[in-house]
Amino acid sequence: MIGVHLRQIPPEGKHVEGVEDAAFLDLQEIEAQATGPMHYDLQVGTSEGGVFATGRLSVPLQLRCVACLQPFDFTAEIDSFAMQIEADRREFVDFTPMIREEVLLALPNHPRCDLNSRLHCPYQRPEASGRGKRRKSDSAWDQLENFKPER
Repeated sequence: MIGVHLRQIPPEGKHVEGVEDAAFLDLQEIEAQATGPMHYDLQVGTSEGGVFATGRLSVPLQLRCVACLQPFDFTAEIDSFAMQIEADRREFVDFTPMIREEVLLALPNHPRCDLNSRLHCPYQRPEASGRGKRRKSDSAWDQLENFKPER
């Protein structure tokens, strides 16, 4: 749990950094998993009855490529994390739900293994511009084009 006790925040704010087990991200439903802990570096302060946090978040993940379906490593980095919560007479403010949401928003909608510059996806994308020579691939669509039903 990443959070702070309100009584521990001085008027000038407080620097909070550390490492947290990334299991709280609960990424199974998007077929992703954390491969290491969440690193956070936050500046926390109070203002007008609320608590704010700004800073940096980073977590190593394993995603599945939407093209070739192979797993690949990806690091979700949020360099400008910012959030504010009303204190509502609480003594402790938990940032983990907002951090989880921010990490989910930082993930690519259609992850491809060639997002990692060290990898090359075996699936060749069709050229979007329409120029140049088209690459021939053994796709299911090519097989359907050659299909001749028996009559």
